[in-house]
Amino acid sequence: MGESGPIRVVVAKPGLDGHDRGIKLIARALRDAGMEVVYTGLHQTPEQIVAVAVQEDADAIGLSILSGAHNTLFARVIELLAEQDAADITVFGGGIIPEDDIPPLKELGVAAIFTPGASTGEVVEWVRAHARTRDSRTA
Repeated sequence: MGESGPIRVVVAKPGLDGHDRGIKLIARALRDAGMEVVYTGLHQTPEQIVAVAVQEDADAIGLSILSGAHNTLFARVIELLAEQDAADITVFGGGIIPEDDIPPLKELGVAAIFTPGASTGEVVEWVRAHARTRDSRTA
């Protein structure tokens, strides 16, 4: 049997977006729900985010994007995870993302998008139900 433990989530603000109140609320909600959370801070590159996720043995990556660069940034994170043989890390995100952009993002491999109005409880329950866990990695 594999190592058991709390879900590990890396949360990040990729790109030039400098607004981090929402991601901090999500990080706190995930932490308060018993998950291990690493917040990488503002202005992270996809390369930095993926490096942290691999180093931290993350089960999921949550991206908050308000800048309008969601298509490019999500795609790059997914691409880098595949290159690092870490495509099984669940990627989800939130922010100001037009409804029309959500289906193509999901086709790329983004597991879920939370738009304004989503509750922290909704995000916590989704992560609990969908994040890759260490037990599932070694099964």
